[in-house]
Amino acid sequence: MNEIEDLKQLEELKKIVLKKILSKEAFERLGRIKLVKPELAAQLELYLLQLYQQNKIKEEISDEQFKAILESLTSKKEFKFIK
Repeated sequence: MNEIEDLKQLEELKKIVLKKILSKEAFERLGRIKLVKPELAAQLELYLLQLYQQNKIKEEISDEQFKAILESLTSKKEFKFIK
């Protein structure tokens, strides 16, 4: 049961940090992504938390900045085949 409590505390801490570094709109967008694509949301959270730990986030991330981060993580390279 101790592991469950530890996981809950970790999730709560993660939520607190994300609320601190994301604007209200960006945090809400992350919540919507979590409903539709939980794996992508987890990847985004991990990326943002790593940036925070490395002190690379100097100010609150706006919704526009969040969209740019999302785009960079989800962009797929396109390959063209030449016949």
